[in-house]
Amino acid sequence: MPGPLVVNDSVVIPDAELVWRFSRSSGPGGQGVNTTDSRVELTFDVAASTALPPPLKERALERLGSGTITIAASEYRSQLRNREAARHRLAQRLREAMAPPPKHRRKTKPSRGAVERRIATKKQRSDLKRLRRDP
Repeated sequence: MPGPLVVNDSVVIPDAELVWRFSRSSGPGGQGVNTTDSRVELTFDVAASTALPPPLKERALERLGSGTITIAASEYRSQLRNREAARHRLAQRLREAMAPPPKHRRKTKPSRGAVERRIATKKQRSDLKRLRRDP
């Protein structure tokens, strides 16, 4: 479980750049809920990271707004599973932040035939409803 966090093929974050905090979690857990530190907070400083290439770091900082990402996980009773969930969510968040922008959509017009078919269908429907009315 401990070790570098693989974000994608070109980005691997070393374990030294990840900051972990543990605390007691609320919710189900039986007698152990008051004694175990199962809640996990994972913090990653994007601005100070050396693992991200400069263009990806710039894009991520622009999209994230702040220089740090903090992920809290407490949905499982086990600290290990919460750690895995936090790592998975951090990797997903970084992938989304570093993704290239979507391609620009080129505006198009419906074809003449498509417009004519649409209008013909509307007229047909209108005639059908007109024929249902009382004279």
